[in-house]
Amino acid sequence: MDNSLKEESNLSVSASPRLPDAVCLVSGGMDSCVTAAIANSENKELTFLHVSYGQLTEERERKAFNDIADFYNIEKRLDVSIEYLAKIGGSSLTDKDIEVTEANLSSKDIPSSYVPFRNANMLAIATSWAEVIKAEKIYIGAVAEDSSGYPDCRPEFFKSFEKTIETGTKPETRIKIETPIIDLTKAEIVKKGTELNAPIHLSWSCYRSEDMACGTCDSCALRLRGFKQAGGIDPIQYKK
Repeated sequence: MDNSLKEESNLSVSASPRLPDAVCLVSGGMDSCVTAAIANSENKELTFLHVSYGQLTEERERKAFNDIADFYNIEKRLDVSIEYLAKIGGSSLTDKDIEVTEANLSSKDIPSSYVPFRNANMLAIATSWAEVIKAEKIYIGAVAEDSSGYPDCRPEFFKSFEKTIETGTKPETRIKIETPIIDLTKAEIVKKGTELNAPIHLSWSCYRSEDMACGTCDSCALRLRGFKQAGGIDPIQYKK
């Protein structure tokens, strides 16, 4: 093989598209924004996945997702809908007959905002995509310690789901679920985001409103408390 053919062959190899290292689930909220920043720091190539499920603030969260993706120059992004969760109901985020309640951060009960088994549905989609594009990691911004107590945000849930992925995919498929902020408090998440220059100003956490954050739902209250405990000021505006 002469040198010209070798050079042509090398060029064709280098010009071929590089497979992504990871799929990052990005809802548009602060936790997923900071998780995206961590994933960006740990991987050369990323894809972003956004899953809507008929939630009240669906359009605003989609905007936040695309804004964060633009910030990190993510070309490969997937935006899908599983609105059947809204038809199933059972959550104040999707069911008009269930009110989004005022935050009670001292309560140990699972709040009305819990969407039954939502993370399993989202991880199933992420797994399908990761297997197709041969990504080896799925990042998700789940928080256990300082969250609202959702059962599908616990470390044991993700450990179990990872075993399900291993059982239900091709023998050669290797996919690890990364939960880099699962043991952090909201204050620690704020500090981590600041450290990584995460675009928290582009994120949206409110369960109720799409124009100005309400400041009183579980998600707003947890976020505001996190900033207060971290000694920072939340860059988005609130009604209260």
